[in-house]
Amino acid sequence: MAEAAGRAARTSVWLEGKTRRGGRGGGQPSGLDRERITEATVRLLDAEGLARFSMRRLAAELSVTAMSVYWYVDTKDDLLELALDAAFGELRLPGPEEAGEDWRGQLRALAGEYRALLVRHPWLSPLAGRYLNIGPNALGFSGRVQQIMRRSGLPAHGITGAIAAVFQFVYGFGTIEGHFAARVAATGMTPDEYHRTAMTAVTAAPQAAEVMKESRDIMQARGGDTVEEMLERDFTFALDLLIAGIEQMTRRTTPDGGVSPG
Repeated sequence: MAEAAGRAARTSVWLEGKTRRGGRGGGQPSGLDRERITEATVRLLDAEGLARFSMRRLAAELSVTAMSVYWYVDTKDDLLELALDAAFGELRLPGPEEAGEDWRGQLRALAGEYRALLVRHPWLSPLAGRYLNIGPNALGFSGRVQQIMRRSGLPAHGITGAIAAVFQFVYGFGTIEGHFAARVAATGMTPDEYHRTAMTAVTAAPQAAEVMKESRDIMQARGGDTVEEMLERDFTFALDLLIAGIEQMTRRTTPDGGVSPG
């Protein structure tokens, strides 16, 4: 019961003053700091996944004791939250000098960056849903997205909904794509080999054969000779649909900030 209450009371490593400390006091292990620990955490998560990650495994990676790591972070949650924000730091954001560029192109670029990040780090999506995402890199990303969306011409009350439509789509697409990449890697096949094998097996299954037959013309019309091309076409078209919807909503915006019918 006490453990559950403590977990419920936790807010964020970024709200508890922990990011300003190099360690808990004197005597911390030489050659170790929070940045090095965070970098090692990201490497381990990439290599072994979230389920296998532990403070003991991290300590072994750093060639220190588990207690040495606790000089710099209080809990495993703190460390995972630091790793999450470190990953967000990989995103390439448009600078202030690009503020006058077309919002559509910048939105597409950021959506592509976020998708690639989710695929590159499959552990990121569950952590993004677990924590507040208020580290400096995550906030920098969110702030830039808001600035770009404001330039679309949407009324203020529609900004958050438009952001949710675009980036929750990207979150879902990138998460599923990341799962697919991990599944393929586990088989030792290439993505195209895995796709052909899976489609052959599914088509042969009686319960799926009829559905696959009906969708064959849709899949052929989509085009793409490789899995990468198919994914890219689907992502681009879906994002274009969302941007077209935003454009349509801006045309329907009335002078008082409302939305006209039809």
